[in-house]
Amino acid sequence: MRCLENLVAGGAPGVIAEVRRGSEVWRGAAGVADLGTRRARRVDEHFRIGSVTKTFTATVLLQLVAEGLVDLDSCRRLLNHTSGIFDYGNTPRFLADFTGPAFLSTARYRTYRPDELVAMARAHPSTGTDYHYSNTNYVLLGQLIEETTGHSYAEEVRRRIIQPLGLTGTYLPGADTTLPEPHARHYSPLLVPGTEPQDVTELNPSYAWAVGDLVSTLDDLTTFLGALLAGRLLPPDVQEQMLTLGFYGLGVVHWRLPDGTDVWGHNGMIFGGFTLMAGTRGGERVVAVNVNSDERDYPVESFTSLMR
Repeated sequence: MRCLENLVAGGAPGVIAEVRRGSEVWRGAAGVADLGTRRARRVDEHFRIGSVTKTFTATVLLQLVAEGLVDLDSCRRLLNHTSGIFDYGNTPRFLADFTGPAFLSTARYRTYRPDELVAMARAHPSTGTDYHYSNTNYVLLGQLIEETTGHSYAEEVRRRIIQPLGLTGTYLPGADTTLPEPHARHYSPLLVPGTEPQDVTELNPSYAWAVGDLVSTLDDLTTFLGALLAGRLLPPDVQEQMLTLGFYGLGVVHWRLPDGTDVWGHNGMIFGGFTLMAGTRGGERVVAVNVNSDERDYPVESFTSLMR
């Protein structure tokens, strides 16, 4: 609990967390869900998970690999960010839309198509074959899922992950700008420098799509990651490929904690929020955290005490 209180003392409006250790579950909250009313955060809130979505996307894609429908070597560089494809999030067009007043007045409510996001990136040169985190990779993977299955990306995530695991708070919002109750207000301190944090709770997440548009809950995230790390979603040979050591595997991040413990998961930033999920190999210990602010990308070490 102290690490949550430390985050609030350091400037976060509020933070919620859940830890699973086998059959034991601990949940905690600190700080506020609303800077105006000062109501407290709740551990059962819904929130946008940002790039944690990438692990869902990668899991669906790797299931298609396991079924012989996709050749892993044809998409490996997309999965591990070595494709060299420019990140649409760093293009002048995107930055103009998603910076300051332009975002607040226009872009936050606009619907972006996947092919539009890819076109932004295609106008820029390759970044080479070394690791280079690019959101465009996961737009392309979402399109590959649709082309391979003949179904929408959203339908495949529902059919292959959400429904089998019984995730009751996880869904793909499409262009829906709202969040279901209960939820916190979500704040962006950096969107308009020199002003109070901007309330960005309402936004159209279509610009993130298979990259980062999912809405979820703490309980659903620990359930999903626990099942993934326990081998319930992928066959052993494909899961081993996913968890290949290095910083970034195939849709998962690998961290080594200060005490030497290895954990896998993902972190995610989206306007107004930071989310992290991490767990040990086999899924014996799994953690999920959400902060209702995008002020910083908190390092996994901030939550080491939750993983012991």
